[in-house]
Amino acid sequence: MEAQIEELWRTAQTEWQPPLELNQLEALRLKYLGRKGLVPALMQQLRSVDPADRPRVGALINRLKEFVEERHATLQAKLLEEQERERLAHEQLDVTLPGRRRYVGRRHPVQQMMDRALETLISMGFSVQYGPAVENDYYNFEALNFPPDHPARDMQDTFYLDNDLLLRTHTTNIQVRLLEQIPPPIRIVSPGRVYRREEVTARSHLFFHQIDGFYVDKNVSMADLFATLRQFLQTLLGDEVPLRFRPSYFPFVEPGVEVDVACRSCQQQGCALCKHSGWLEVLGAGMVHPEVLKNGGLDPEVYSGFAWGMGIERLVMRSYGIEDIRLLAGNDMRLLAQF
Repeated sequence: MEAQIEELWRTAQTEWQPPLELNQLEALRLKYLGRKGLVPALMQQLRSVDPADRPRVGALINRLKEFVEERHATLQAKLLEEQERERLAHEQLDVTLPGRRRYVGRRHPVQQMMDRALETLISMGFSVQYGPAVENDYYNFEALNFPPDHPARDMQDTFYLDNDLLLRTHTTNIQVRLLEQIPPPIRIVSPGRVYRREEVTARSHLFFHQIDGFYVDKNVSMADLFATLRQFLQTLLGDEVPLRFRPSYFPFVEPGVEVDVACRSCQQQGCALCKHSGWLEVLGAGMVHPEVLKNGGLDPEVYSGFAWGMGIERLVMRSYGIEDIRLLAGNDMRLLAQF
């Protein structure tokens, strides 16, 4: 066994010589000192050596072990030092060079318009409430007077997660929740992203942003709705902006109207964005349907209210003359850097 140890000693002196990489160094350490390495194997064989010879043979094994540990520690420290020196040389800075320009981040134009709209509405006495983006069928449809066969409840128009849960199709889903929890008067706006299975075109997208307004109290009239929307839109878009109110239908209001603003892209001369009408639809509104009030636990003979929902992207497109809604979802820095 002494001859075996001497042979391994000569081999170790040859193998533990530079140049070695860190991975080679680790492989050698495992070869000699690992759990199944050469030195532990010698220690196992020491049991079979004559007891009188064990001290001498054990000393030879320990000398080999100490040599391997010392060479490993020395070579590893040297390699790590060389790596650190190379890293510092690579990372050193030339302080005489001009500084690198850091670009300041900007809010997305949709978020800018959302903030402006909310600031205007808060100044008019509305508070901000947020509803859930994942909603159940009752609050998104049934409580808002959508009949079971309404087209909006079909799979073609709504992203269903299961038989009852879905991605909200409008931020109107907060209305009945609030009626159940808060006694009138209620004057809130609800902002957020909504989702619909629609064809992506220059005017429509699978997801977009809305702000829903909601006011319920005694003796609320259609005149209050018109006055509120006129003040809001003219404050947001300018006193000179032409507005147009058109009769329309929505399940959760009666009567219902749509509100158009003059198309800025074509100066009301007609373009693809406004469908060559000169007007751009920005929101739908109306008096809260009596059935919605009943579903919220209120007597429609005592209370009345108005509500509206508007698309933020439409306002951005109208304000800045953007003709394709897909540009606002594309995150193209050539566009966003202009805001």
